This record gives sequence, C-alpha cells and structure tokens, in this order.
Amino acid sequence: MKRPSTNEPGLPFDDSVTAPPVVQYQKTTRIIIHLDMDAFFAAIEERDTPAFRGVPLVVGADPLGGKGRGVASTSNYLARAYGIHSATPISIAWRLSETARRAGKPPVTFVSVDMPKYARVSDDVMRIVRRFIPKIEQASIDEAYGDVSWMKSYEEVEEVCGLLKQEIHAQQRLTASIGIGPNKLIAKIASGWRKPNGLTLVREEEAEAFLAPLSIRDIPGVGPKTEDMLKRKGIRIVADLRTLTVQQLEVLLGKRGLDLYAKVRARDDSPIEEHAEPQSIGEQETFESDTLDSHILLTQLDELVGGVIDRLQHEGVHSFQTVVLTVRFADFSTTSRTRTLPMATNERGLLRREAMKLMLPFLDRRENPSRKHIRLIGLRVQKLC
Repeated sequence: MKRPSTNEPGLPFDDSVTAPPVVQYQKTTRIIIHLDMDAFFAAIEERDTPAFRGVPLVVGADPLGGKGRGVASTSNYLARAYGIHSATPISIAWRLSETARRAGKPPVTFVSVDMPKYARVSDDVMRIVRRFIPKIEQASIDEAYGDVSWMKSYEEVEEVCGLLKQEIHAQQRLTASIGIGPNKLIAKIASGWRKPNGLTLVREEEAEAFLAPLSIRDIPGVGPKTEDMLKRKGIRIVADLRTLTVQQLEVLLGKRGLDLYAKVRARDDSPIEEHAEPQSIGEQETFESDTLDSHILLTQLDELVGGVIDRLQHEGVHSFQTVVLTVRFADFSTTSRTRTLPMATNERGLLRREAMKLMLPFLDRRENPSRKHIRLIGLRVQKLC
C-alpha cells in the first residue's frame, strides 16, 4: 500500500496507517535427472550370453577380418580400453583388437545388432523409470530426462535415484548412471561423470564450479571442428571459454555462440518434453563394397523405403511431407538431396517413387560427373504428422 503524501490534497497524513507485510515468495527449485544406461546394447548381450561376460565386446557391423564396413554401435568398457567407442569404423575396431591380441590381451568379440531386442528392453526399463518419476522425456533408446522438482530436496532425489538404479538392476540385470542437477545440461553431463553405475549430484550453486575444469568438448554442441578452432585460440577448458564475452562468441560462432555463452555458465531452461515427437525417421546402409551397380543400389533403396515405412508405423507417425536422400561416395564425400511434397502422405509407393527420383541422378553425370562409386545411401523423411 502506498503511504499517502502530505502534498496530495484530500489525503491527510495518518501515522496509524501501516503498509501490509511484504509477502515473501519462495522460488521453486528446479531439479532434473538424466538417466543413461551403461553400454546398453553390449550390456544386454553380456546379460543374455554368459560367454560374452568378462571379454571385450563390440556390437555393430561385421568386421569381415578387417575389411568390414559400417561402425561399432556400442562397445563395453573392456573394448573401450582398446580405444573402441560408439561410431568407431568397424575396420579400425578390428585393427585395434588385433593390436591388443598381439600384445597378449584378449581379442574383441564382435556381435551383430539386434535392435528389436534392445527396443523391448528399453520399453521395460522406461516402465520402471516412470514408476519412480512420472514426468520423463525419453531422449533415446537408452536415456531419459526426468523432472523431479516436486521432491522436497536434492537429498530426497538422490535417495529415490538410488532406489531406481537398484530396481533396474534387480529386474533387468543392467546398470544405469544418473546425473542430478538444476537443468538438463548439468544433469546430462553429471550422468557421465562416474560411469558405469554412477550417481552424481550437482546442486545449482555448484554448477558453474562443476563445469569450470571440464574440456570444452564435454559441453553438448561443441563438436570436433569447433573444438579445434577454439583450441587454436588457446581455449581448452570451460573456464577458458568463460573469458570470452558474448559478443566475441557471437562473432566466432554466430547464434551458436549465444547458446554456448549460456551453457558454460550452467544456464539451460529447456523443458522436459514428455511426448516429444520425432523430427525425422530414417534408415541407411553401408555397402560391403563400393558400387555403381544400379541394380544393387536401387534394390537397397527399396529396402530402405520399407524400413522407413515400418518405423513410421511403429512410432505412430501418420504421414510425412519431406524426403531426404543421402549419398556417401567412396572418398567419403557426402551429398544430400531433398524433396518436399505438395501434400503429406504415408504411401509406400509414393515414397519409393520420390526416393528413386532423388537417387537416379547419382547414377549418371547429373549428380556424379566423376562416376565415383557409392559407399552408403540413406533415406530419411521429415515434416512428420
């Protein structure tokens, strides 16, 4: 209430009039968790096949004695000690395994991907998570964010997350690592802090200090090219990056610089999206041998069309409007071509026709003047309904 002034006519000064007490509103503490299953595909294979336990294991493409193509999808921690990680080319994974074998260490066991099995286990794990944390965002097949701001304290969250980890292990015989923080950014980085089977809590007041000594590459969105560019300027850890002003980062990285300025200061207000829709759905295939054989290429393209349609149905997506074809040549140069349809559709025949239209120019000099052989093709649909 405004105290009347003696200078205002008709409002006599009255010492008996007192302002009401100021109401103090308590800020609601935001607490987010990030759950990440440990070496998920490899851990499932170890669980289901006793012979795989205690040996370096890679789930991915067939290495074909070092001549294989494709990549490692997941490696267990023993294989990671050899330098094999997710997305390592399978031929390199084979060579690293052979190097270890010649040094007297156990060679890597290579296992093919069984995605239907992993998807079933993922569904079971997420059902367990929802029993403990009703509001979650499944970020991928093996990770999820949860909003636990309704809990009374970080200590309560930590206790519940410990029980959640125990329940996942009891029911699925798998381990998970969980990060707890004031936002999705901190929670995600924290979940990787003590892997495997870790539980890391970072309070809001600790977040900036937690980030300061980390490599700039630990910040989501900083890829190899950005890392190299910043390292050339003497910027290697988050504390170094904080010395740059927002204007300097914007000059260096454009709009991404503004986002990075906030992230290195532990700021992130992105919400938990309980029913986040997929932005795109796609399939790709790496050929055993680089090829320009139109029969091989178009047959494989037709299989990709079928795979995309099956995934659309599985995800409950009713239609798409944009078709994207990606071609990677033998020299690893990669080109994508896009076609947006006048109307959304879910017809396999129409997707096949549009994919063929995008593919055919790569078989002649329109998109492939040097007649380079093709290593990989990918098909993706966007603008999903």
